Amino acid sequence: MVRSSISGVVPPSVAEATIMTVWPSVGSTGLGKALGRIYRIKEGFGPLSFGRLALLATIPIGLGLYLSLRLPWAIKRYRLTNRRVAVEVGINPRVMQFVSLEGFDSIEVDVSQGQEWYACGDLVFRRGAIETLRLMGVSRPESFRRVCLEAHDAYVSVAKLQPEPVGA
Repeated sequence: MVRSSISGVVPPSVAEATIMTVWPSVGSTGLGKALGRIYRIKEGFGPLSFGRLALLATIPIGLGLYLSLRLPWAIKRYRLTNRRVAVEVGINPRVMQFVSLEGFDSIEVDVSQGQEWYACGDLVFRRGAIETLRLMGVSRPESFRRVCLEAHDAYVSVAKLQPEPVGA
């Protein structure tokens, strides 16, 4: 048990603490993006558009796609901690990829065709021109991007103030 003077605040040197967790949306898959492109079609008669009719017709496909993302062996989440941003897989989370908070200096939101219907996009973490991590299909990506940048800024500013280790 880690004790801290402020509830929920843990220094990265003491323990890794979760700041925020998000789950990829259906827009993270190729089929989800294709359905999103179809659902955006507005041609039709009055309130009946082709996109709305396609949505009704593909409810079983969309439901199956959503449930396939929640299967125990396929479940994925993106976790921001006080040390890193990680892609975790499985019910008992295993880290598949990660970037430390000092391993990037900018985050871009890349919204592919079809993802805009789901209000999701890919977060691209960069260090200079090099892509260090890509989170696919993050729902409402701008809010998660802001939280990641705030955690990055806090981590980097504190690390600059820490004295350099002395000795071997």
